[in-house]
Amino acid sequence: MSFWLALQFLTIIPTPKISVVDAGKLGASLAYFPAVGLLLGFILFGLDHVLGYVLTPAVVAALLVLTLAVLSGGHHLDGLADTCDGLVSGRTPEERLELITRSGIGAFGAAGIGIILLLKFAAVYSVGDRTALFLMPVLSRWAVVGTIFAFPYARASGLGAPYKQGVRWQHLLIATVIALVASLAAFWLMGLAVMLFVWAIICGIAALLKSKLGGLTGDSYGAIVEVSEVMVVVLVMVIERLVTRWS
Repeated sequence: MSFWLALQFLTIIPTPKISVVDAGKLGASLAYFPAVGLLLGFILFGLDHVLGYVLTPAVVAALLVLTLAVLSGGHHLDGLADTCDGLVSGRTPEERLELITRSGIGAFGAAGIGIILLLKFAAVYSVGDRTALFLMPVLSRWAVVGTIFAFPYARASGLGAPYKQGVRWQHLLIATVIALVASLAAFWLMGLAVMLFVWAIICGIAALLKSKLGGLTGDSYGAIVEVSEVMVVVLVMVIERLVTRWS
């Protein structure tokens, strides 16, 4: 059931109906967030190969970014937009949290979505080793599990609150094992390096959000997923270029 809960929350893919859900079950579903990422990664990797036979690389990259946004239901992009609006417009943690919870998207939120989609398109279009497409959704979903476990929640309630209440170290351990196996299978030691760099950078971002908001929110989690996706592909490109220059 935990996997289906994770799939239900992270995607629009049809799942068996689960009627009764508490914080413990939601927390347990975090263990399978990277497994959902694996499914998304296989879809992206497969589409890239199929579409590449008939379309130009730029069109393929745009369609892959669109596919990921649609399959994710746009939830993470919405969280990114709300986070940008709150961080830039608010002056105190209370004001920022209030702005984040308001409906609608402001100018900074729209700019944040535009920038992240542009960066994601450029990264997907430019990366040489297409295996990065497989790893991108895996490590981004693992990164958000780590931040849910490691950082406090900013409010007493909210969409992300039950996940924070229900998360345990065992859930993080399972998620980490899945992400580690996927990283090693994709790039061997380079995959491990990407994983460590992603975690280090995301911890820095989460610490910044904590200092501005007093903790993280459900919208913060969505923003972390979006930023992590771009970071994975960019880090693969950086390591590729460094290896090429040194070899």
